[in-house]
Amino acid sequence: MQEHRNDKKTKPAERPVRRSEFVSSARLGALIAAGVMLVAIPPLKMLKSRDAQQEPPVAMAPDASAPAPSAPSIAHPPAPVAPSTGVRLADFRGEDPSADARLVANWVVATGDAKKHAFVVVDKKDARVYVFGRDGRLRDSAPALLGSAHGDDSFPGIGDKPLELVRPEEKTTPAGRFVAEPGLNASHEDVVWVDYDAAVSMHRIRPTVASERRLERLASLTVDDNRISFGCINLPVRFYEDVVSPTVRKEGAVIYVLPDTKTVQQVFGAFDVTDPAQAAAIQARTQQPASRAGVQKVALKP
Repeated sequence: MQEHRNDKKTKPAERPVRRSEFVSSARLGALIAAGVMLVAIPPLKMLKSRDAQQEPPVAMAPDASAPAPSAPSIAHPPAPVAPSTGVRLADFRGEDPSADARLVANWVVATGDAKKHAFVVVDKKDARVYVFGRDGRLRDSAPALLGSAHGDDSFPGIGDKPLELVRPEEKTTPAGRFVAEPGLNASHEDVVWVDYDAAVSMHRIRPTVASERRLERLASLTVDDNRISFGCINLPVRFYEDVVSPTVRKEGAVIYVLPDTKTVQQVFGAFDVTDPAQAAAIQARTQQPASRAGVQKVALKP
């Protein structure tokens, strides 16, 4: 009877059945949940992937292949100004000319003596030629060969003499202020006339006489051997063709041939424009023509 009561109390046949149903239900629920997760997770991952792809763009350096913006044009620096007087000066662009060449170039720029033309400074003592634009900036410079005789004046009638009759002392390059004039010489070669009457011109170097060694003289570092011509100013070919000739033909130019023995004050009436004591004379000099005692007169011909 006890066994029956125990059997009746525990009901062994019913309890396993209920546990089995519960486990089955739990397993079924787990399977359904797993299926739902399997179906739902991939879209979530795809959504997250799309969200990751749509992140805000990050600033990056420009493509190296893209053309760089064009650099702004470089403006020339302003012309030099004398600190003591405030007048404009010639710009030699770093070159170191002689004191006379600098004085005359500064004077030309400060006083406007070239009348808004380009100008050329021929330094006979230094055997060098400087070409300036209308703005007073140096365009270029080069060595030169000059008259073999030292002197600042042309001998009367020298322009009409045959070369074989020109005496050694007559082979001078005259000093003075001249209006440059493009033209032709007797050989129909283009030249720039300095003094037409005296047959003095600037032209390409002509190494026609081997014994004169003109090219070697032009290339040497000394100036003593640069005195070899009959009076004309011989220039390097490239310098003549690329600088001197186009400047004269396009803009016109005034040529200032510095003296050998005279002073620049005697030849041009030039003065040191950086000297405050002389700067006051600039205004008067620009209002009326300066006296040019000793300056060569030039009669230009077609």
